[in-house]
Amino acid sequence: MTAWPKARAFIALFAITAALAVPASAKDNYERVVPLLDTTTTVLGQPHAYPKGEAKVTSAIVTMMPGEETGIHFHPVPTYGYILDGELTVSYPGGVEKTYRKGQAVMEAVGTLHNGKNLGTGPVRILVVSMGVVGKSNTLFPKDE
Repeated sequence: MTAWPKARAFIALFAITAALAVPASAKDNYERVVPLLDTTTTVLGQPHAYPKGEAKVTSAIVTMMPGEETGIHFHPVPTYGYILDGELTVSYPGGVEKTYRKGQAVMEAVGTLHNGKNLGTGPVRILVVSMGVVGKSNTLFPKDE
């Protein structure tokens, strides 16, 4: 076999191998990055301010069944939420009520008492990420103070 047929055979083998190695979904046109939130304030318009101390980031998925409530609480640190499923209605002081639905991202109010309720018919699941401080709680209830 001369050099050209060997090269053609190698190129063909490479092309077949590469095509098989790429998952079908990677060949499709899709958004590689989907922006969720880009903000300098919380849901109540408070500017972001990070706590002093040794930084600690925590995350959790919170699940609430229909009719469940978080209980009145507040976050002393910046807290990000992303609604994975369902919807959550949150009551803030002054009669402010906001409903967050599946696919929405939110920077929760800092230092403001609020209560979340699942008023829907199915579970609500929320990815919660807190930018806190080592040794301090990210969520406080009035009785904790």
